[in-house]
Amino acid sequence: MLRCHCSVPDHRPHFFSLPASAPSQGFEEKKIMMRYKEEKEAKKEAFRKYLESSGAVDALTKVLVALYEQNDKPSSALEFIQQKIGGPSASDYERLQAEFSDLQVRYNDLLAAHQETCKELEEIKNSDPMVVAYSKEPTDGESPKSKNED
Repeated sequence: MLRCHCSVPDHRPHFFSLPASAPSQGFEEKKIMMRYKEEKEAKKEAFRKYLESSGAVDALTKVLVALYEQNDKPSSALEFIQQKIGGPSASDYERLQAEFSDLQVRYNDLLAAHQETCKELEEIKNSDPMVVAYSKEPTDGESPKSKNED
């Protein structure tokens, strides 16, 4: 029997018993937990198979074996692993980041200049009728129309 813990004022505490289905609730919870664990294990196994089939496990194993066999261990195991896998060293990474930043600034400058040039050309087109007439002339692949053909 369980005691009621109602928060209603002037309510007299009373006792009640669990329904007959209560023991099966624990069983259902256990089934749910088992299913959850099985799904989690299945996901782990699928990921493990993915790593094996993609060659990642072999590559990491080779690098770790090479690190283990080093007589003089490198000061940074992480840099050793990165170099063996083919990633840039810390100094290479910093140099590439700086180069990227420079190129980003240059790109932004060129884009701004291009947009300004486009704006100026649009203003010229709108203000000078000769430019509009010139821009409507045929290109190399088109045949010029004579005034009589219009």
